[in-house]
Amino acid sequence: MKSSQSGHCTCTNNACPSWGDCRPCVARHRDRKEIPGCFFTAAGEKTYDRSVENFIKDQTCGVPMA
Repeated sequence: MKSSQSGHCTCTNNACPSWGDCRPCVARHRDRKEIPGCFFTAAGEKTYDRSVENFIKDQTCGVPMA
């Protein structure tokens, strides 16, 4: 059963078995050393690259960190 959050899930991968259910989604991505799609900007989420490196790039608009 999906959580009541499914109506608020911003992830575009709705074929994912964890889509709309935050706890297993976060756990799944954490186990893979990834960031869930809902943490990304809309453009970053659509890349389906959930790596920490891509998250940092997405959040800093590609500006290298000092």
